[in-house]
Amino acid sequence: MNLIINFVPTGMIPTKRMTAYVPVSVQQIIEDVHQAVEAGITMVHLHARDERTGEPTYKAKTYEKIIMGIRKFSGDLIIAVSLSGRNFREFEERAEPLKLEGNVKPDMGSLTLSSVNFNKEASVNTPDMIQALAREMLSRGIMPELEAFDAGMINYAKYLEKRGLLQPPHYFNLLMGNIACAQADLLHAGMMIRDLPPNSYWSLAGIGDFQLMMNSVAIATGGGVRVGLEDNIWYDSGRTRLARNIDLIRRIHRLAEDNERKVMSPKELRKLLRLEKGNGKYGRVYEDMPESSR
Repeated sequence: MNLIINFVPTGMIPTKRMTAYVPVSVQQIIEDVHQAVEAGITMVHLHARDERTGEPTYKAKTYEKIIMGIRKFSGDLIIAVSLSGRNFREFEERAEPLKLEGNVKPDMGSLTLSSVNFNKEASVNTPDMIQALAREMLSRGIMPELEAFDAGMINYAKYLEKRGLLQPPHYFNLLMGNIACAQADLLHAGMMIRDLPPNSYWSLAGIGDFQLMMNSVAIATGGGVRVGLEDNIWYDSGRTRLARNIDLIRRIHRLAEDNERKVMSPKELRKLLRLEKGNGKYGRVYEDMPESSR
């Protein structure tokens, strides 16, 4: 299978004090995505920042500006918006980006499948919250971008599928190397991949120094990659060189070429995931969902 490249340019943690290369403003994010599209990516996972403070924001208006800017140069790029619980705890806040419609409707929304402890803080995802976000995406024809930090989260995805809150095919980000979750080694990754529900597509992410390792494993074993400054701001393990997003994308392309894997186009992944074709129509095509609900 061709290589899924899921580009994560910003995240919630990197700041301009940490690295001048992290895109924070609407225009900076758009420009980094433009560079990545020209190099070749399959999808983008967006985090928005407040235009005044640079802090993470859930505001649909900010996401709208970013998505509108991206779709001016790429009408079929698959766009996922963050619904993270790291900074925002209320359903109305986390679900706000899902209200966007028309040409700025996101194709996907992130859905972390349990609470996660990071080094200094937690991303809180209660069962009620996870189910409410899944139900909201189902009703709006937006596909969950499933985020699993350990094997138990994959089991919870199967539970949600049994309850009718998730519908296959599925797309998973398997995030390895967080201190309180699955570690970045072949056994942990292999167990999670083995446990995925049928009709699932997956990408491996490595937190911090583990990004290159997990991306390399995924490329060599037929999976996809999640890559960008959200997960690691450094280019090298010695932390002597800060990365630019385009540097990380180009390295993935070199690894893919060496492994004789072509980069999957957004068009190809849209077909696999049963997403709308793009170029004016976005989100998920559900066979049992009426046209008026899409």
